Amino acid sequence: MKTKEIRELSDKELIERIENETAYLQKLKLQHAISPLDNPNLLKMTRRNIARMKTELRQRELAGKLSK
Repeated sequence: MKTKEIRELSDKELIERIENETAYLQKLKLQHAISPLDNPNLLKMTRRNIARMKTELRQRELAGKLSK
């Protein structure tokens, strides 16, 4: 997911996506522990997507606090 796409999401959608991606990451980790994944880079990409979304959410929180 691109940063531009993340910025277009609302706060509620962003929180939902973070929860979904986190659950997906846990599922991938479990599958990888049982048998190696065909593409282990999925773990890396998913972690980075979660980090991008959390960063955007945090930036919005700080922007909201500073404008008050």
